[in-house]
Amino acid sequence: MSGGRLVLQEPGEICTNTDLGTHLLSCPEDDAELQAVLGWLRLRDVSGLYTRAIANSVDYVLDGARTGRYDLLSPDVHPGERASVGAKLEYEVLRSLGLPKTRPLDTVITAVPVDIKATVGANWAIPAEAHCQLCICTQIELGRSRHRSWLVRAHRSWLYRGKGNRDGKRGLAAHAREHWSVPLYEWTPLPVNPLTRLTPEQASRVLAKRPGQEQRFTMMFQYLAGHVIPRSVIATVGAGHHDPVRRARNIRKKLAQDGLVLLCGKFPEQRDLAAAQKITLGPEDWVALRMDGEPPHAG
Repeated sequence: MSGGRLVLQEPGEICTNTDLGTHLLSCPEDDAELQAVLGWLRLRDVSGLYTRAIANSVDYVLDGARTGRYDLLSPDVHPGERASVGAKLEYEVLRSLGLPKTRPLDTVITAVPVDIKATVGANWAIPAEAHCQLCICTQIELGRSRHRSWLVRAHRSWLYRGKGNRDGKRGLAAHAREHWSVPLYEWTPLPVNPLTRLTPEQASRVLAKRPGQEQRFTMMFQYLAGHVIPRSVIATVGAGHHDPVRRARNIRKKLAQDGLVLLCGKFPEQRDLAAAQKITLGPEDWVALRMDGEPPHAG
C-alpha cells in the first residue's frame, strides 16, 4: 500500500502467487488462453444472454408467484437474497451458453478453465482456486437496472492483499479491472419490472389480497396501459392463487369498457397488432393498448 492506495505489479513482472510457481503477469493481448476464450465468446450474443440470465435469476430469488415480491431493492428482500443472485446467475449463464459445470472452477471454454463471478455491489469475491485463472466478472447495478461484464486473468498480484474473507476470497483491484481486463460488453439495460412503475398507492391496490384477482388485474392493466406485462408479473399479482393467467384473460370485456384492448403474445395475430404499435410481445407477454378496432378472437 502507498498513500492508502494499492500498488500493483505491472504486466511483465513476476506474479506473487507462488502456489502456481513462477509465472509472468501478462496483459490480455499476450495471454493466449484469454484470447481463445474471448474469441469463443465474441461469436455469441453475450450481452443478450446475460440480460436474460440476470432477469431469470432475479425472478428466481424474488419468487413472486409465491411471495408477491417484485422489487429486489425492496426492504422486504434480505441483503443475503440480493447477494444470492450471483450464485443463481452462474447456472443460468452455463445453461444459456451451453457450457458444462466443472471443477475446481465453474466451467471450461475452449479447454480453458473459467470462473463465473457476479456482484450486485462494486467488487467480486475471487476464491483461492480462481487466483491467476480466467474469470468472467459481471457487475449488476440494481438501482440503475443495468449490467456489464469483463474477462480478466485474476492474478493474485492484482487482488487486494491480506487473508481475504474466511474462504480466502479477495476482491479485484479496480486498476486491474480498468487496465488489464477486456470488456465483454458495456453497460446494458436490464428489463424493468413494470410493477415498479406503479405509485405506492397503485401498488397497494394491485397487490392487495382483496378485491379478487380479476379486479386487481383490471386495475394493473389500466395503470400500466402501453407497458409490456410478462407472465411473471401476472403470477406475482396472482400470488398464491390458482391459474392467474386465466383470470387475466377474463378481463378483456372490462378493459374494453375503458377503451383498452388486451393483447397476448401467445397469438400471432395479436403479436402483429402490437408490432403495428411498435411494441414487441414475446409468447408469454401481455399489453393493454388504446387503439381502434377489436383484436381477433383469442379464445
